[in-house]
Amino acid sequence: MGSLGGEEGRRRPRFLCLHGFRTSAEIMRKQVVGKWPANVTARLDLVFADAPFPAEGMSEVEGIFDPPYYEWFQFDQGFTEYMNFDKCLAYIEELMIKDGPFDGLMGFSQGAILSAALPGLQEQGLALTRVPKIKYLVIIGGAKFQSPTVAEKAYANKIRCTSLHFIGDNDFLKVHGEKLIESCVDPFIIRHPKGHTVPRLDDKSLEVMLGFLEKTERETSEHSSTDVDEKEVCLR
Repeated sequence: MGSLGGEEGRRRPRFLCLHGFRTSAEIMRKQVVGKWPANVTARLDLVFADAPFPAEGMSEVEGIFDPPYYEWFQFDQGFTEYMNFDKCLAYIEELMIKDGPFDGLMGFSQGAILSAALPGLQEQGLALTRVPKIKYLVIIGGAKFQSPTVAEKAYANKIRCTSLHFIGDNDFLKVHGEKLIESCVDPFIIRHPKGHTVPRLDDKSLEVMLGFLEKTERETSEHSSTDVDEKEVCLR
């Protein structure tokens, strides 16, 4: 696990970063830090974590990124049945207790699907019951869970936390990513011409990203001030 903190003296929004299927925390760190400008990554406190299960098959990034590779859970060909899903949720909660508190989640691919579902599962009391409410999401190449058993709980209500979505024109999950956006309230959206990848930020994308950052920073500072005020009251 690795953390990419911001400047000292001011708390940056802290995100737990969930990598893609059969990749790793280090691979996602390289994808994000290697492609996004420093004036973006320096404003976020990013914690990259490995998934709990070693890859059970070949990784699509073999020959591009070095192993080891991990997966968050296993699934059938139709992506409607999931194995070790409950263990995955418990593992993420333990990560958030150990390395938190976290303001939000950032996910790519399988990690993005998980990240987008967790606020709803948390709201229903089915996951992350021992950690603070998720306030922010960064979804890169995401989608909805296809299983009605999970979907009816995860998306029972609109996703109200502030969210940023990356939609690739040539991403095989594009249609599913668009459907996910429909379940979110006032999402920030970055569209790019690439496929299923963490994209670089052009001028237009950077403008959207900076708008998202400004909102999260402003609200994080307000929350921090409220926490300090409450502590002072308790000490009187």
